[in-house]
Amino acid sequence: MASVLIFGPTGQVGSVAAATATSLNAKVTLAMRDTSKPIPSLPDSSNYAKVQADLTDPTSVANAVKASGATRAFVYLAQRDPASMRAVAQALKDAGITFVVFLSSQTIPHDKALKEVEAENFIPYLHAQYEAALDDVFGEENYVAIRPGAFVSNFRTEIDGVAAGKVSLVGADFKMDSVIPADIGRVAGSVLVEGPKNGQKKVYVYGPQILSMEDSLKRIGSVLGREIEVQNVPAESVDKSKVPPPVKYRLDRLAEEREGKGWKERFWKYEEGVKNVELYTGKPATTLEEWVAENKAIFGA
Repeated sequence: MASVLIFGPTGQVGSVAAATATSLNAKVTLAMRDTSKPIPSLPDSSNYAKVQADLTDPTSVANAVKASGATRAFVYLAQRDPASMRAVAQALKDAGITFVVFLSSQTIPHDKALKEVEAENFIPYLHAQYEAALDDVFGEENYVAIRPGAFVSNFRTEIDGVAAGKVSLVGADFKMDSVIPADIGRVAGSVLVEGPKNGQKKVYVYGPQILSMEDSLKRIGSVLGREIEVQNVPAESVDKSKVPPPVKYRLDRLAEEREGKGWKERFWKYEEGVKNVELYTGKPATTLEEWVAENKAIFGA
């Protein structure tokens, strides 16, 4: 029986990874900053063993591994300092972890070495640094990076606009795959317990449709029975230094597209990433419409 440690089990991905690992007959321990925190998204979470741990604190990480007796761990990006990332990776290994599944990001350029990703590209840089640390500490045979596309749950930020029937959006023509967190969690949980398939070291996970954010919002409205007007805020009117990293990433990629770099280049191994959902879970990737139909309450419907 595999013994696994899940960091971040209160998250949308971690909770499903834990449930999936349990369904595959693994012994699952939850590593949490606050072990008293309820986990509504994880069925029977009160029945799980829990240990206190913080992924920014190597000592607590080592203690959690030792207390759990786990040899496999699911981790996510919790640090912004490369040195701290490496220290945590080393703590995992020294305490007894032999295999790691890391929730990484599809934004890491496929045509650059991990350590060559520029720091100004905030999101891919941090994930690449963590992958590089795992590569150095564990070796490429002993960890797998799950590289999902754009989470469909990002549309939660537009709840008020969807309710009002009018959304003002920077970069409304930005294309995304809208992968659902549960699909990512099921893939991650499968890899954690059973290992990767087809020799994959970077497991891409994508949603089955590439749509602009504007088209996506209109489809959300269609499922909810609402007509949604989408106003595109011109990129040139936005000060990129004052927007959140995800919006800056969106604007940077749109700028690249205007300079001739096609959006399809962002979706590296797209067909494989869509098929990976069924490969690891036995079910096809969930569509945007299916996710909205199951989560209408998020949008007040």
